Amino acid sequence: MFQPFVLGDLTLRNRIVMAPLTRNRAIGGGEAPNELMAEYYRQRAGAGLIVSEASQISQQGQGYVFTPGIFTDEQVRGWRLVTDAVHQAGGTIFIQLWHVGRVSHVSLQPGGGAPVAPSAIRANTKTFIETGFVDVSEPRALELSEIPGIVADYAKAAANALAAGFDGVEIHAANGYLLDQFQKDGANHRTDAYGGSIENRCRLTLEVVDAITKILPPGRVGIRLSPVSPANDALDSHPQPLFDHLVRELSRRKLLYIHVIEGATGGARDVAPFDFAALRKSFSGAYMANNGYDREMAISVVASGAADLVAFGRPFIANPDLVERLRLDAPLNELDRATLYGGGAEGYTDYPALEPCES
Repeated sequence: MFQPFVLGDLTLRNRIVMAPLTRNRAIGGGEAPNELMAEYYRQRAGAGLIVSEASQISQQGQGYVFTPGIFTDEQVRGWRLVTDAVHQAGGTIFIQLWHVGRVSHVSLQPGGGAPVAPSAIRANTKTFIETGFVDVSEPRALELSEIPGIVADYAKAAANALAAGFDGVEIHAANGYLLDQFQKDGANHRTDAYGGSIENRCRLTLEVVDAITKILPPGRVGIRLSPVSPANDALDSHPQPLFDHLVRELSRRKLLYIHVIEGATGGARDVAPFDFAALRKSFSGAYMANNGYDREMAISVVASGAADLVAFGRPFIANPDLVERLRLDAPLNELDRATLYGGGAEGYTDYPALEPCES
């Protein structure tokens, strides 16, 4: 768990991953990262790998206020502050590329338009705008002619990630956002080439993978999946064959890793029956486990070979030195939930590290 791990052509300092964590600190207009965000990530560079907070690939892809993008020159410059800080601290960082699809609000969309989705089905979920949490807006179904443009936006975002100094990218195909909406039959009622069969519903995700791996080698591209999570109201009637097929296709494309949310995002691990071990067996790259792992579980799953990497989310928020605390089995700081989304340094960069031991 605490030993270096070779991930593709990267050598990580340990097998502990900082999971993507939306914190809504890209304030000041332009959805660009800033010095405060660079300090936050620098503090947590002890992770073997940092996966950045989800970052929208276009204005259309934004679903929450003050989340960073990766589609303008200003945003690229802002992310360069972050990657430079992490690299100077000896860390490795990927960016998570994001299109929220229907999980958005008209106040965040270009021209106040409706959010887009595979089908015009409103999600039973909320989003976060300047006035607080609100119901998401009614979406419209994407026209067939619009889909190539979204794939191109992913490819451009990957090129921008390289320019910003990231070591790789993670495609966000989980948690009920756009790619997950296309994958799951509860959100996708299309009757064209992107709907109906499992192969059709996986088509957009695989087109995005193919476009991005023309920009970066597949050994620098991971993907996040949430087979049974009910997050943001995207559900599938038969998730096992769906994700078995998708992971086989990802393996064929030689992606670096699959980042799998086992169970309900941030909730019960046994929310629905699913054979996660089958995904590991059918994938040639690394398996990153996520969801509710504590120290004992993480050490056990790595020792058994059931996972190569373990991602921790909220523990990294309150514990910038989480790896060291886990190594020493030291107490963890308590999370201040009131400061999770939006604000400044409070509850962001002011969590204390362990006091150094006196010799």
